[in-house]
Formats: sequence, structure tokens, C-alpha cells
Amino acid sequence: MVERVVLTEKQQQLITKNKLLIQKLNTEVHSDDEIREILSEITGKIIDSSNEIRLPFFTDNGFNTHLGKHIFINTGVTFTDLGGIYIGDNVLIGPGASLLSVNHPLDPAQRHQLELQVIHVKKNAWIGAGSRILPGVTVGENAVVGAGVVVTKDVPANMVVAGVPAKVIRQIEN
Repeated sequence: MVERVVLTEKQQQLITKNKLLIQKLNTEVHSDDEIREILSEITGKIIDSSNEIRLPFFTDNGFNTHLGKHIFINTGVTFTDLGGIYIGDNVLIGPGASLLSVNHPLDPAQRHQLELQVIHVKKNAWIGAGSRILPGVTVGENAVVGAGVVVTKDVPANMVVAGVPAKVIRQIEN
């Protein structure tokens, strides 16, 4: 379901606060513990010590990002998370990938409005380098999104997708 929204004053304040934290995260040298500490402040949730996030890491606001455990996020990843991004346990996200939960209406008179749709990346999924996950998509458990793929529709569990737009190319044998 597409939700059209106008940001609340509280959301605007969080975005303003988080802009500074995101800049600090990406312009200073940090230990892995410090990265998780700053991301915990940005998201408002404790980032588990089993997670590894390589910098730079970009987000438009951060407070709608939800991370499980044993997650690896490589360098240059972008989360546009106002619509919500949920990452399950044991997920790998390759360098330069983008998860985009926000869109805009096609109607030029409404184009400055926001359309929000949640993204879910289920347990053990692997998001390849430079891929794009678009609003409303669920990447199923154990699924693999190939490098450079643009995912416009849900990816079934245990499947590999490739191409633009993404298409199932094979099933993963367990």
C-alpha cells in the first residue's frame, strides 16, 4: 500500500539532528563499536554487536531503519528509509546498493509529496553490489539479488534474480 505523507514537526527535527550524525559518521574515523553506537543514535534502536557496517553509509533520516543480527553492510550503501526498511538476520548487502522506500507521485502538481512503502529483506538474503531495491519490495528468505539489479517486485524465497528489471533466473538448492 502506498502511503502519502507530510512530515511531522518531530520527524523534521529527527532528520535535522540525524543529518549532523550522518555527516559525523562519514567524515571521521571510527571503530566498529563507534559506528554501531552512532547508528544506534541515528536509528533510535540498539545496533547489535554482531553487525558490521562499512563506511560511508548514507541515509536520508535513519529513524525508520530496523536491523537484525549478523548483518554485513558494505561500503557506499544508501538507505532511503522514511517508508521503513527492515533487514533480517544474516543479510549481506554489497557495496553501492540502494534500498529506497520513498517515491513521488507522477502527477506534476503533487510531485513534491512523498509516497512511502516498506522494504523487507528477509533472513539470509544477499543484496548484490550496486543493486536498487525499490519501494514496497520484499526480498525473500535466502534470496540473492544479483549485482546491478533493479528490483521492482517481490523476490521469492530461495531464488536468484538478475537483470533490469529483476527477473528470476534460478532457484537456490539447499
